[in-house]
Amino acid sequence: MQHAMPDDEALPPEQLVTALARKARTAQIVLAAMPDEDKANALRSAAAALREDGAAILAANAKDIAAGQERGLAAAMLDRLALDPDRLEAIALAVEKVASLPDPVGNVIERTEQPNGLQMTRVRVPIGVIGIIYESRPNVTADAAALCVRAGNAALLRGGSEAVHSNRAIDAAMSRGLVNSGVPDGAVQLIPTQDRAAVGALLKAAGEVDMIVPRGGKSLVARVQEEARVPVLAHLDGINHTYVHADADKEMAEAIAVNAKMRRTGICGALETLLIDASYPHAAALVNRLLETGCQLRGDKRAQSLDQRIGAASDEDWDTEYLDAVLSVGIVDGIDDALAHIRRHSSGHTDAIVTANADAAEAFLQQVDSAIVMANASSQFADGGEFGLGAEIGIATGRLHARGPVALEGLTTYKWQVRGTGQVRS
Repeated sequence: MQHAMPDDEALPPEQLVTALARKARTAQIVLAAMPDEDKANALRSAAAALREDGAAILAANAKDIAAGQERGLAAAMLDRLALDPDRLEAIALAVEKVASLPDPVGNVIERTEQPNGLQMTRVRVPIGVIGIIYESRPNVTADAAALCVRAGNAALLRGGSEAVHSNRAIDAAMSRGLVNSGVPDGAVQLIPTQDRAAVGALLKAAGEVDMIVPRGGKSLVARVQEEARVPVLAHLDGINHTYVHADADKEMAEAIAVNAKMRRTGICGALETLLIDASYPHAAALVNRLLETGCQLRGDKRAQSLDQRIGAASDEDWDTEYLDAVLSVGIVDGIDDALAHIRRHSSGHTDAIVTANADAAEAFLQQVDSAIVMANASSQFADGGEFGLGAEIGIATGRLHARGPVALEGLTTYKWQVRGTGQVRS
């Protein structure tokens, strides 16, 4: 990883980003040609460095937490920001997991031979230079670096100001491990300024940067999509639904709903709207279980009739990503009504059904057009690590290039290699 010198930081944002991107491009050419085992060993070295620097990283994170408390950050935001020994170990393990995954670069997707004898091979290759803009979660610094290096890409990282000390400490540790193991200096660079103009410069760096990946709240993603002159791989809000079908098992429905909402309320896979079938016989018990966990419920009129503690939901509530212990609750008349509600309000991130009816589960899985669709599981599993992908760069909700948890394969593209024996076209 590159650590900018003071005179680099003093450059105007456009010049700074251009300088970093060009150094990244030079490094990426070398990185793309590195053998698989060399890249894997470098990541293992980076994970070891994270553990060696654990005390310094946690001390830096404590500064960010104190500053966040002074700024009045919400509890959910502070939770996303906070590190402890277990979370730091999880970050190191995620880097090691990425090291252990098969290298996608060079994989042959298909190979054919045309009647004229031309051999056509479609092979997976790195995307190039990737800019990652993120907020709050310092683990993204390590995750993004690991994934980009493993897939042969150079990365320009721009973390949020609320995690500046944590990001720099993680960057310093991984830098030592990666560079000392042969990864070229400049392959992963943490942009050294928190000036918002640097984000704008990164978004407009067409020709220097090949793809932008935003990881953050609605305002960040909206800015990226509005200003970017570089292709964007993004997800919008995680307005995630769980539909409790009429045939849902009572204990399963309660366990999934509570976990999906309350395990960690600030992550993008958290449940934001609970839909309960009007024929489900245990609706009152379900909402009571959620209320007892400290979750605030806002419902339609039929949901409110289940418990006097449920407030009235506004039109905006059905389109809100709370990222907090707040949940919208709606009563629906069967699976078709549930599907219609999801089509109107889902952000296409993660939607789930709880049911003992196999036909209903399959209908839901087939008809909901979200990046992740689940049956009888908590939406909190919407995570690349839980999908066996190692770390993730983000969850994409669009329909082009990559969808759902984006990990190594999503950070590659492909090219065609054509081998001939002198053929010319008539």
